[in-house]
Amino acid sequence: MENLTQQPTTTNANDQFSQHTGSDHFYKTNFNHLITEGAHDLCTACESFWFMDVILSYQISRQIAAESFQVWKLERIKGDRFNVTATDGNDNILVTQKIPFSDFPYDTATLWNVNKTIMLPSEY
Repeated sequence: MENLTQQPTTTNANDQFSQHTGSDHFYKTNFNHLITEGAHDLCTACESFWFMDVILSYQISRQIAAESFQVWKLERIKGDRFNVTATDGNDNILVTQKIPFSDFPYDTATLWNVNKTIMLPSEY
């Protein structure tokens, strides 16, 4: 009898980019923010710089910009629909945005914005 392994029901982009544990190079972006190599690699590989645009677009809000530690999570709702949720790192929701369509290849991804540097959690 063949041993079948069960495939995971969700895929996390962070698992695929966990080899990034620091950054020697930073990319400058709008609103005086920097992007680490890992976050840049994730957005390049997944063709998802729009996720970075979502994060940066909310930095004009004083309430959100006042948070020095932000957790941004992209989660598949169903099919090609996603939600982006930002928290303060203590599960207090700052903002949620629906993404009506994306071809993002994973079910979830998390980026942190720490003191105006956007990074993968593994790079913290």
